[in-house]
Amino acid sequence: MKKLFCFCLLVILVALTGCGAQPAAAPKAPSAPANANVILATTTSTQDSGLLDQLLPVFEKKTGYKVKTIAVGTGQALAMGTKGEADVLLVHAPAAEKKVVESGAAINRKLVMHNDFILVGPASDTAKIKGRTTLDALKAIAGKQAVFVSRGDDSGTHKMELSLWKSAASKPEKPWYLEAGAGMGQTLKIADEKLGYTLTDRATYLAQKKNLKLAILVEGDAKLLNIYHVMEVNPAKFAKVNQAGAKAFSDFLLSAEAQQLIAAFGKDKYGQPLFFADAGKTEKDFGY
Repeated sequence: MKKLFCFCLLVILVALTGCGAQPAAAPKAPSAPANANVILATTTSTQDSGLLDQLLPVFEKKTGYKVKTIAVGTGQALAMGTKGEADVLLVHAPAAEKKVVESGAAINRKLVMHNDFILVGPASDTAKIKGRTTLDALKAIAGKQAVFVSRGDDSGTHKMELSLWKSAASKPEKPWYLEAGAGMGQTLKIADEKLGYTLTDRATYLAQKKNLKLAILVEGDAKLLNIYHVMEVNPAKFAKVNQAGAKAFSDFLLSAEAQQLIAAFGKDKYGQPLFFADAGKTEKDFGY
């Protein structure tokens, strides 16, 4: 009887041990949102630089949303917002953005990141702008009537360029002033082919640099700051907007995880970050 009792006790202990050693349940996949499709209207620089390729798969895996990206000039992206044709906007033209918010078409405008604009041109630098201030460089280009290729597409970059020409009290004119009517990547290619100058965001230039002969000639000027905001299209004004999806994407961009991805993006490939993370900051931190 004593042997039988010991055997039964051993069986019970083994069974209990086995129950306690069951593997932990695998983490659950995110539940499917009621409306999984999110339309993001954004500037071409976020796509041409490769940043969205880094961020979107992480967002989609974490949330179950699927993002349809429409990469156009910031002017066009904002126009989509004012018509309720997008759910969320990621853009870089502060003055124009504020007008959209004031109109009631967009809400919850928040600073996400920044980088800077640069003036690039041929290594021969026919207008001799290297090392000058931005405004002096533009005056020199106009004085020399050197080829300058503008995006000409009402993008954030185009808006910045026009503002700089105005501040420089210089009027760009044909035939030396060319309007590409295209995104930043294509504009850089045209400037490269024409041996001309252009204004570009640093991220797109670095992403395209291996295919270009253009050199950075003017940089580091405070006037060349380039800041990006995220805004949700107002569901109170446009009933078809995916409010939950827009908020989820905005919250993700401002999360610690996304901000770390933004801050690290480009370091391994270019030896420097292409963007600087700014969640929690406002334009006042940059003197706006």
